[in-house]
Parts: sequence; structure tokens; C-alpha cells
Amino acid sequence: MTGYPWGAALLNLEVTAGVVVALFAAALGVAVWVRGGRHDGIDVLWGGGFAVVALVTLVLSAGQGDAWRRWLVTALTCVWGLRLAWHIAHRNRGADEDPRYAAVLAEAPGHPVAHMVRKVYLPQALVLWFVSLAVQLGQYGFADGPWTVVVAAVGTALWVVGFAFETVGDAQLAAFRADPANRGRVLDSGLWRYTRHPNYFGDAAVWWGLAVLGLDRPAGLVGWPPPR
Repeated sequence: MTGYPWGAALLNLEVTAGVVVALFAAALGVAVWVRGGRHDGIDVLWGGGFAVVALVTLVLSAGQGDAWRRWLVTALTCVWGLRLAWHIAHRNRGADEDPRYAAVLAEAPGHPVAHMVRKVYLPQALVLWFVSLAVQLGQYGFADGPWTVVVAAVGTALWVVGFAFETVGDAQLAAFRADPANRGRVLDSGLWRYTRHPNYFGDAAVWWGLAVLGLDRPAGLVGWPPPR
């Protein structure tokens, strides 16, 4: 087993930091100049941004890590991220601006765009990059031995459980809200009967799984805290 390529991995982190900044800058431009000051598109970027980071890392890590791990981590991240982006885009279609962003704009002490950058865009960009450390560092380095198979199986299983919870939970909530008879009621059936927020639990389990995929190497410990 070769040593972990920290030089290449750190360069990857620098490149993805620039990519994330570019993504959020583009989202801000669209919000201000295309969508007339509506900022809920940043929620669509959230899932899609992780997919972009995973794909950039896949390209940059070529020849540096286990091929199967690089492709597995990238595929799982893209499936999760693109599904979430599509779900939020579909949910927002025809709806008003997200009340959270409307409230942030209403309390702006100065220029509203600068206030949104400080309160929304910059924090979300930092969190996205930080949480994605597991996806980035997980694609570098080689490993072998029985623990590699076990860790990969456990990580993938956690991802599958989380993805199922999040996807089914979102679908159940969407169907519940679409029925006018449920207005003012609380969803307490299906997965929502067992956990107050199955979509959030599923999101957490997905990222636990992605973090576990790198735990058969010491470098994987660095990517473990962010998803937690």
C-alpha cells in the first residue's frame, strides 16, 4: 500500500474551493440579474454543487487512488446530489420566494445583495466545501486487505439506507402537501410516523456512508468530522 498523496489531495482542495466560489458567484448573478432578486435557486445548487465537486475530484485524482473507490464515491455523490437538486427545483416551481431568504433581505442594514452574500451565499459555500471533504479525500490513496471490502460494504449500505429514507420521505411529504384536505395537519404516517424528519435523517445517513468509505485509511479520518 502506498502512502497517501497529500500534495495532490491538498491541490484538489484548493481547486474545488475555487470551483465552489465560482458556482455560488454564478448563482448570485442569476438570482440578481435573471430572477429579479429571487434567491431560492441556491437551494437547487446545494445538491448539484456536491455533484460538481465529486466530478472535479474524479478528474483530478486520476492515477492517485483506487479506481473503484473514486468511481463509487463520485457515483453515489452525484446520484444523491442531482436527485436532491431536481426535487427542490420541482418543489419551488410556481411557489413564492423562500420565506427564509425573504426575511434575510428584509433585515438587510445596507445593500441587500451584499447582505445576502454575507448571510447566505458565503456560509453555504463554506459548508458545502467543508462537508465535501469526505468525498474529496476519499478519492485519494490506495488500500488493500479485508478491511477495505468491509468498510466499502458498510459505507455503501449506509448510503443506500439514507438515500431510501430521504427519497421516500420527500415523496410522502410532497403527496401529503398536495392534498388540500391536509392543510393545517401534521404528517404522521409512513416514514414520518417513525421519525419527525426522515428526509434529514436520510441526508445524514448518506453522508455517514460517504465518510465511512474512506475510513480504511488514516487520511479518511480527516473527512469524517464534516458530515457529522
